[in-house]
Amino acid sequence: MPPLNRQTAQTPAPAPERIVQFGGGNFLRGFADWIVEQLNQQTDFASSIVIVKPTPHGSYAALDAQEGLFHVRLTGGAADNPVTQTALVTCVRRTVNPYTDYAAYLSLARQPGLRFIVSNTTESGIVYDPAVRLADQPSESFPAKLAAFLYERYQHFGGDRASGCIVLPCELIERNGEQLKALIVKYADLWQLEPGFTGWLDHSCLFCNTLVDRIVSGFPPGDSAATFAALGYTDQLLVEGEVYHSWIIEAPVWLERELPFHLTDLNVKIVDDVRPYHALKVRILNGAHTSLALLGLLLGLETVREAVEHPLLGPFIRDLVFADIVPTLTLPEAPQFAEAVLARFRNPFLHHRLANIAQNSLSKFRTRLLPSLSAAALRGESPERLALVFAALIRFYGGAWPGGALPVNDDPARVAWLSQVWASGVSARDLTAQVLAHQDLWGADLTTIPQLVDKVSAQLVRMDTQPLDQLVREHGH
Repeated sequence: MPPLNRQTAQTPAPAPERIVQFGGGNFLRGFADWIVEQLNQQTDFASSIVIVKPTPHGSYAALDAQEGLFHVRLTGGAADNPVTQTALVTCVRRTVNPYTDYAAYLSLARQPGLRFIVSNTTESGIVYDPAVRLADQPSESFPAKLAAFLYERYQHFGGDRASGCIVLPCELIERNGEQLKALIVKYADLWQLEPGFTGWLDHSCLFCNTLVDRIVSGFPPGDSAATFAALGYTDQLLVEGEVYHSWIIEAPVWLERELPFHLTDLNVKIVDDVRPYHALKVRILNGAHTSLALLGLLLGLETVREAVEHPLLGPFIRDLVFADIVPTLTLPEAPQFAEAVLARFRNPFLHHRLANIAQNSLSKFRTRLLPSLSAAALRGESPERLALVFAALIRFYGGAWPGGALPVNDDPARVAWLSQVWASGVSARDLTAQVLAHQDLWGADLTTIPQLVDKVSAQLVRMDTQPLDQLVREHGH
């Protein structure tokens, strides 16, 4: 079986490099890159992508070896009526690693045709670190890296307004574009950059608030030889996802002239206000994802489908969504969206691993579940199911659990702090109080929410004294 590359696939010469993408993981490849491929095919968009490595960890060696090519296989429908679509993505032209070649990174900022910047550094990526410097090559902080990139572009083109960029962050935080821009301005102040730079950001660049939605599960399990035979190539970067996709972009109408989604069959909308869509999607889909990942991993499950079809966890998640999350939302289509989400979770062709969803669960809980918990408390309700999920989060970061090590993957400093709290031997209530009072984790002191410490710590004690499936059963119907 030949390896996948531009020679074996006989792909045409790549289009001009107009998009810089921070991150080359499964989601961006199965979502944003697939969308750009469709945009190129259905319109005269004619753009290629340069992927920038946002962290020093891991490698893009496979992406380099395949010269940016990979397949996206999309599935949907029911088991007796499957829908499968496979597309070869050709729009990724190359990768740049600022940790090994910072000069190439800055050179990319000086390319005249560059127009768009896309990112997905997870919820933990858009954060401020006052220790970083402009002289860092590069900074560990994504917003600082982007600030240095844009400042290089501003200087090279002398502040020419035509050199500005359209920034489309895909991180699942509210007002992601505004937050990212605010941090870049903050770094400009920290580094004492000239005022003209922030003026250029205001008048020449557009930071869009966006909302993305597609379940992308990664490389499909099973017989890889048979999979490659069906493709006709050995593709180590094949990514699998669902047919459903949605990209909501808050931007002026003129953006349609540069991103002509309205001329395609893509489910991409340019809207005046993304906030109602954001709350709907993040609280229901992502909130349910994080809940079933934490509880599912503690129950020994591996995939989303296993979790949602589990005889105890499935009803629990359904009650969590409809009783604790849907009432916090304003859009009238929330119940219908929730039903569709649970149906998507049962997609028999996706193998979305819970361990992948559980990455960076601390910041995910803050953005995905904490708003629903706070809303329940304001209504004077007792969020028992959300308290159990919160206890599962704390237990997950405790490390030890019957059945083996848990796949904790988060900011090392946060993981170390939680490990120290667990190792201190304090009571479950004191441990819970310390975690809930950590304002850097939650943005507020959660011990001020009435009875929350008592409820979460009680669930934590019960998790250590009785089977978890029994607790789940009690809170499901």
